[in-house]
Amino acid sequence: MTARPDRQAIQAEILRQIAALPPGKSISPSDVAKALQPEGWQSLLALVRQAAVALAREGKIEVLRKGKPAELDDLRGVIRLRAPFVAPAAD
Repeated sequence: MTARPDRQAIQAEILRQIAALPPGKSISPSDVAKALQPEGWQSLLALVRQAAVALAREGKIEVLRKGKPAELDDLRGVIRLRAPFVAPAAD
């Protein structure tokens, strides 16, 4: 049996995957879990969600529900993760 990744490893993988995306694109928590633990990845989903919420509270990522920023204190259902939206600078 392989050791479970800790929160730091999970957060690093979330940030790595998001950094590889084109602007505006998102990933699923399952993408992160599968990358870290290809077999039995489902057992990591709750930890990935917790790590994502922590990153979102730090402003490092956005957690989306139905395409809109999610309420982090009441996070339910299917979510996606992406880089924070940065509005273009006004000229």
